Amino acid sequence: MRRLIEVSRYVVAVPAIGSIIGSFVLMIIGVWEIGGSIINLFNQSISIKQSVVGILTAVDILLLATVLLVIGYGLYELFVDSSVQLPAWLEIRSLDDLKNKLIGVVVAIIAVVFLGILVDLTDPSDVLYVGAGAGAVVFGLAAFIFASNKR
Repeated sequence: MRRLIEVSRYVVAVPAIGSIIGSFVLMIIGVWEIGGSIINLFNQSISIKQSVVGILTAVDILLLATVLLVIGYGLYELFVDSSVQLPAWLEIRSLDDLKNKLIGVVVAIIAVVFLGILVDLTDPSDVLYVGAGAGAVVFGLAAFIFASNKR
């Protein structure tokens, strides 16, 4: 029974590899979207504002791809093989490390989404509401990290 439990950790390799593959797919889509926005801008088939929104949306896709990549590497490193050669900033030794890295990327995604919304909004009160909502989420995540690290 003990051997079965020890070997069962390798099951995590499936979602880890799936996450990494999904990350590669999203990276290709993000780069494609950026290229399309740039080409459309030079062809003058869309406005600069629409091009900026398209590029920000593509950056959002790339950040999501980064989240999937970090999840994939983190799960693989935690459960399957801790000797994988990764940059020092990406080494994950515990679920808390993985959680902290993911929260950092989520905060970056929130910032990019806010910028994309900011480009479209015209009413200052709408900007305030969206900014306050984004700020509240970032504050909550920061408080979560602070409380988790105090233990």
